[in-house]
Amino acid sequence: MTEGSVNRRKFLYGTGAVGIAGLAGCSGGGDGGDGSDGSDGSDGSDGGSGELSLRVGTSAGGTQDVGLAVERAVSQESDTLSYSTIESPGYVGTIRRMANNQFNAGITDNNSLDKAINDTGAFEEQGVERIPQFGFYAFPYSIYVIARDGTDIETFDDLAGKNVYPAEPGYSTRATTLDVWSQEPTADVYDQMNIQNMGVDSAPGAMEEGNIDATIAYGTPGVRYTGFVQEIASRVDVHYVEPTDALRESAEMFAGAGSGTTAYDDWPIADADIGTDEVFHWNLEVNYTFNPEATPDAVYELCRVVDEHNDTVNEGEAQFNDFESTGDMLGSARENIPVHRGAVQYYKDNDAWDDSLTEGDSA
Repeated sequence: MTEGSVNRRKFLYGTGAVGIAGLAGCSGGGDGGDGSDGSDGSDGSDGGSGELSLRVGTSAGGTQDVGLAVERAVSQESDTLSYSTIESPGYVGTIRRMANNQFNAGITDNNSLDKAINDTGAFEEQGVERIPQFGFYAFPYSIYVIARDGTDIETFDDLAGKNVYPAEPGYSTRATTLDVWSQEPTADVYDQMNIQNMGVDSAPGAMEEGNIDATIAYGTPGVRYTGFVQEIASRVDVHYVEPTDALRESAEMFAGAGSGTTAYDDWPIADADIGTDEVFHWNLEVNYTFNPEATPDAVYELCRVVDEHNDTVNEGEAQFNDFESTGDMLGSARENIPVHRGAVQYYKDNDAWDDSLTEGDSA
């Protein structure tokens, strides 16, 4: 269930307690998993006294900004749900901590969930016995390629033999990008790339000096780009790298990501003219997920708040999805990822449930 376009957003930049922070780079310590288990010394229980409670594992950076905006909306709009943000080491780390019952909810992405289900990637040698269940789509990190002017790079095929920067090692955007590129029918081009492994703080200078020929550009459409991409476009003349049919096919067939298009006028990088009216992107889809033990009423109430008070969340953080309908909350749902029964009930009560999806087992 992917969307053809994610360009349906409100341009709301709130000035409340959460504020507007730049998108983080999705690192192992931020928005992408380093696979560490970690411990915050607490469990994932719902608390006592009959109170509905969700303790939500949340990466640093842009993901944390979204989580705090949701937490603020819950405090304003719910009389029954207690929501706590718990810092967690990336998307993979969040899955591992949820498996260890350190919290009962968490923000993670479809690619990491797919790998956890199939014991691949970071989970190949150290799997988890319990997989979080889907709740609702939070936001996308949408990704495409830009190249430095003067490199003779026009299409994806031209990246063969070039110095290509897919973000910092450990970033979820990098992992998803390399997963897309390394499969057929784009593996032949990927195998010829000179992949660069520096930190994001070094990338703008390296591109300015000519040591990087092309880089991924990413962020949330209609909202903003991550900081190093904005800095590159401010310092270097860059242009859009046209996708080939093979790249489109790789992105569209990859189980761990979505794909779509966005008008460039709706999502410019630092006012740079990159020579296109539209960008094709693959999407790292970030979701709210829940352990089977999470109380159905608590999950139901959180779904209600983010649906009925979507504008309140957006005012706190514009990166969070702008839902035009309750069904949009299922925009990143996958048939192989069960949906928590509390969320299922909410969708059914609002005539938004998709029968192709699976309801998760209870604890």
